[in-house]
Amino acid sequence: MGPQVLGLVQEHLLFETVSQLGLAMLFFLAGYEIDFRAVRGRPIILASLGWVLSFAVAVGALAVVGAGAAVLILAIGLCSTALGTMLPIARDSGLLAGPVGPHLMAVGAVGEFAPIALLALLYSEGHHSGRTTFVIALVGLSVAAAVFGSLRRSARVSRLLSATLGTSAQLAVRLSLLALLAAVLLAAEIGVDIALGAFAAGVCMHVLLSALDEREEALVQSKLDGIGFGAVVPVFFVYTGVTFDLDRLLGSPLALVLIPVFLAAFALVRGVTTFALFARVLPRPQRGVLAAFAATELPIVVVAASTAAERGLVDESIAAAMIGAAMLSVLLFPLLGLRWARLDTNAVAAEAI
Repeated sequence: MGPQVLGLVQEHLLFETVSQLGLAMLFFLAGYEIDFRAVRGRPIILASLGWVLSFAVAVGALAVVGAGAAVLILAIGLCSTALGTMLPIARDSGLLAGPVGPHLMAVGAVGEFAPIALLALLYSEGHHSGRTTFVIALVGLSVAAAVFGSLRRSARVSRLLSATLGTSAQLAVRLSLLALLAAVLLAAEIGVDIALGAFAAGVCMHVLLSALDEREEALVQSKLDGIGFGAVVPVFFVYTGVTFDLDRLLGSPLALVLIPVFLAAFALVRGVTTFALFARVLPRPQRGVLAAFAATELPIVVVAASTAAERGLVDESIAAAMIGAAMLSVLLFPLLGLRWARLDTNAVAAEAI
């Protein structure tokens, strides 16, 4: 629909603003989705080790090919995982309720949060003297919320939130949107990428709303999903396509060649390393599912590649190739993971018979 093909939609400040809100909502829902009580222990430890290994592999590979000053920011993009994109797919298909669920959630959480924090620390454009302190505070707040949220629920908060669920007050939903907008505005004011603030807000709201019982918590999540995935999040994905520099990509033979190279890099850096690291934890088919979803990337790749191009670290055609490969990863890798999941289910059913 964009200006480089049909020309039905042009770049516009209003669309860009809603797109940024959609990006923030995507990261908010990613943070909100994480159940730290389910991933603590071995899943989060292995996921953290896997991300460090992925980052080391990405840095080493980029250094070998001579990426120069762009090594760090491209490595951050390569070792990310699109938690907000792949987790709803996994939840809708029932994967989160199975044995691979906690590991999938842990791998996605680390693969989303660690790159956001690095981008905020190393490549934020703000000049506020407290920027680094703010980033550390947000990271600490998220971690503290995760730890505190695994302790106990507040009966008083539960009664207050429950009483307004069926009324026009909708306190739980309003508090969630207030936390999101406040965190995003504060992050923008300081000069930190809004994704970090949105993710931290999602983690904190999950802790607060865990005071509800499971049925009420599911109801609130359904409402937030409706606002996010039903309204603003799709605008981010559509506007990413609208602003995608197709002409520059098609005008560069090197960039076209790099699309499958970047796609293979996603599979190697996140997929293969995850598959290998979980060898003693999950059987082979389930590791394949986990690896496919871990290699699904897009939002952080868009941020990292765009930032690298804006700062002159890479050519815009290279950035377009990386974003194009990330789009393909969202299209292909979850489908591959779901296929492996079905094959594993059929195999288990056949053995039971």
